[in-house]
Amino acid sequence: MAQELNERSQNILEAIVEDYISSAEPVGSRAITKRHSFNLSPASVRNVMADLEEMGFLCSPHTSAGRVPTEKGFHYYIDSLLQVRDLSKEEESRLRKNYRFKGMKMEDIMQEVGRVMSGLSNYTGLVMAPKFSSTVFRQIEFVRLSHSRLLVIYVSETGLVQNKVIEGAPELSQHDLEQISNYLNRELNGMSIAEVREKIVQDLRDERSRYDQMRKQALSLSSAALQDEAENLVFVSGTSLMLNQPEFYAPERLKRIIQTLESKKTLIELLDRGQAADGVQIFIGSQSQHAEIEGCSLVTSNFSNKKGAIGTLGVIGPVRMAYSKVIPIVDFTAQLVSRILEREVE
Repeated sequence: MAQELNERSQNILEAIVEDYISSAEPVGSRAITKRHSFNLSPASVRNVMADLEEMGFLCSPHTSAGRVPTEKGFHYYIDSLLQVRDLSKEEESRLRKNYRFKGMKMEDIMQEVGRVMSGLSNYTGLVMAPKFSSTVFRQIEFVRLSHSRLLVIYVSETGLVQNKVIEGAPELSQHDLEQISNYLNRELNGMSIAEVREKIVQDLRDERSRYDQMRKQALSLSSAALQDEAENLVFVSGTSLMLNQPEFYAPERLKRIIQTLESKKTLIELLDRGQAADGVQIFIGSQSQHAEIEGCSLVTSNFSNKKGAIGTLGVIGPVRMAYSKVIPIVDFTAQLVSRILEREVE
């Protein structure tokens, strides 16, 4: 439960957080009295700031007499003080015009979403495509690469493409592989990968499959092609914008964050956590439990279609993030992508 603050303390904490977000500089009592109409003397503001510091909401950088919010201060601000309004119809229309999806493949749409979110927020945009097991089967093809290796090309209903190399029966000709693909495309179309896997297991156990060699080969190949979870597709846009944030001017800190954004492993774990709940999720600093992105915040939301395929998108930036601006952008974009996915599977 959040620690209770009186109205005066709340107003001053809110002013400090918002001034710090816009300036990235420690905030002093005199600046607060000049910028905000509190009808308080600098001395009175200093007393409140000292109390807030004692309670852990503020801290004093040793180089300045001003204060900056701590993670606890940002948490309180987001949970109790931040006012996030809904976008107006005009704002939604203006945002929608930034997204140009017509004729795009799904991978291109994911990249476009990340690019636009990054451009609108001035932070780094992230998009994780729906998990492979939740995608809906549309088409599978097998292409022989060598005597014993096959390339599997899987296409989901939303147009996401996954490629995988498997070991394949050398005796199968390309014509045989085409027949197998046609059979599977008829039998499995419209099922989620989780459902496909279950059906394959059941059919392979069915004794009747031994009397139909082509069917048995089809099930065996599709089992090999779909049994492992494919790598999550994560699209990152605007990594260079981290260079503009004063918090990351220290070379070692910036290097660590850039490496994290490029490796994507940590991002996948964070975006996975965002899938655990509906609506916009905010992970602040150490709350992420990943030292690699210390000093960062992540704002995420899920998108899905009527058949349940779930992906996650979001924005990552400094803890000193313009939350009131970022949250509506992330929320609206997730709703927009969900509507696009629903149209794709109708």
